[in-house]
Amino acid sequence: MLNYDKVLNYKFDLIEQSYTIRDTMLYALGLGLSKDPLNRDELKFTFEKNLQALPTMAVVLCRPGVWYKEPDLGIDFVKLLHGEQSLTVRHPIPPEATIIGQNKVTRIIDKGEGKGALLYIDRELFDKASGDSIAVMTHTLVLRGNDGFGGPKIEVPKPHAMPERLADITAECAIDPRAALIYRLSGDDNPIHADPDLAIKAGFPKPIFHGLGTFGMAIFEIIKHVCKYQAEQLTTFDLRFSSPVYPGETFRTEIWIDGKTAWFRCTAIERNVKIVDNGRALLA
Repeated sequence: MLNYDKVLNYKFDLIEQSYTIRDTMLYALGLGLSKDPLNRDELKFTFEKNLQALPTMAVVLCRPGVWYKEPDLGIDFVKLLHGEQSLTVRHPIPPEATIIGQNKVTRIIDKGEGKGALLYIDRELFDKASGDSIAVMTHTLVLRGNDGFGGPKIEVPKPHAMPERLADITAECAIDPRAALIYRLSGDDNPIHADPDLAIKAGFPKPIFHGLGTFGMAIFEIIKHVCKYQAEQLTTFDLRFSSPVYPGETFRTEIWIDGKTAWFRCTAIERNVKIVDNGRALLA
């Protein structure tokens, strides 16, 4: 059973991470950029000439690792899934730098017997050289195997309401069958994304694509179709993961433009399953 007090008060060490332009390019390639190597707009994220880091790269920096596997925490990590992700970029992510990250568990919600639990973790990134805060984010983990542990009664936050009209933009993007094996090289080496046997043990027919990889691909559709590849126009994004997506699938992104806000959702076409919902991106 989940140890509520130990998880809530878990002490993360400050994490220092140095990365180079090779890491920045690898991250973008893991999201499937430059499938067309002649696309000059995408080359600025995958080629060292005038290289830019995608804003979503912040989510793979200063990750705390598989801390949730510590036995005394009582987290059933095999049944753990990524539920929500939000990110606010305060300064453009440098293509190479040394970053300091601070992680903190902020709340845990027991959804009730048989419904699992939600675990919220905040992370703030600082540039070591300047001390500036670069980005802040919150990711929500769905603990499918942990419920009934008690704790204070906290209402589950409601998602953003989505527009009811037809989407202004609809785009499709294919996920490379090797996508999870490439994306995991950016730091998320959870074997559920690579090991077929472990994926089956967790209840999936095969390895699933990373939640944060799906997050990055969905946001890139906004960068591509709304911002015309000007990634610096985006400052804040958040979404809910509705269902896992598999490498090799194609997802459709529906986008609604409302002033400085772009709303979006994504659907896996082959299974007609919603994979991302209640997405919101704010433009500068």
